[in-house]
This record gives sequence, structure tokens and C-alpha cells, in this order.
Amino acid sequence: MTGRLNRRAFLGTAAAASVGLLAGCGGSDGAVPEATGTPQVAVDQYLNETDNYDGTIQDETGSGGATVDVGALGNGGNFAFAPAAVRVDSGTTVTWAWTGEGNGHNVVHENGDFESDLTDEEGHEFEHTFDDAGVYFYYCAPHQGFNMRGAVVVE
Repeated sequence: MTGRLNRRAFLGTAAAASVGLLAGCGGSDGAVPEATGTPQVAVDQYLNETDNYDGTIQDETGSGGATVDVGALGNGGNFAFAPAAVRVDSGTTVTWAWTGEGNGHNVVHENGDFESDLTDEEGHEFEHTFDDAGVYFYYCAPHQGFNMRGAVVVE
């Protein structure tokens, strides 16, 4: 052997390393789950460490709208969304309403589709209309470490 890596050996090594790196990306570490399986399973995985989530997705289908409190009691203080998970029809507007508790909060969609201002103002509201069916995960950026997370299931 000459000590030099030929092209075929290099590509084989690079491919093997890439597969190894990609395999490490699929772990269940509380990160955003793939929206595979049922919405219930995906929501359960995403909210598994959110202490005000009891496995219930509040059903607001047919109601024409839903409101989620921001800064609700949970996760060791006022670091929760309530309800933690809500189910709505496509075309529904969800309103997040700040309680004024727990310091400044915001609402940030995991995939960047929406993001509110960061505020601690009681009565502040942020709205987003969900036109497409799917499962939407969001969090509060300053309180991610407290597992301040929420989910909207759109049918």
C-alpha cells in the first residue's frame, strides 16, 4: 500500500461517514418528531416533557377559532401554553393571548412558518390562520429550556 488514498477508497469512506452521521440524527431526544404516524403520536412525542400536557388534544373543530394562553401555569412556573395542544379545522385562526405572567414570551413555529413578538404585556395577542392540514409544533424561545411547547393539529 502506498499510503495514498485513491478516489474509490476516498468516496467509500466519505459515504460510510455520511451514513453514520445521518443515522445519529434520528434519535428521540425530545426534538421535533417527524409528522409520521398519527397526529396523537407526534404530539405526544413533542410534548413528552411538557408538564401541563396530559395526552389530551383539546378539540376545537367546528368552533371557528381557538385561543391559547401564553404564560399559563406549568413547567415550574408560568412557562406553559394552555391548552398545550389544540385540534382545529383547516382555515381556522388560532389566537395566542398573553397572561402577563412568567416574564417575556413569544410563539415560534419549529419550521419558521410563524413567529410572534417577544413581550410580557398582559392582553397582547398574536394570531395565525392554519390553512393546510397537518401538525404544527411551536415553542417559546426564552423558555425552551423549561419545555414551554405547544402543538396545533389541523384537520
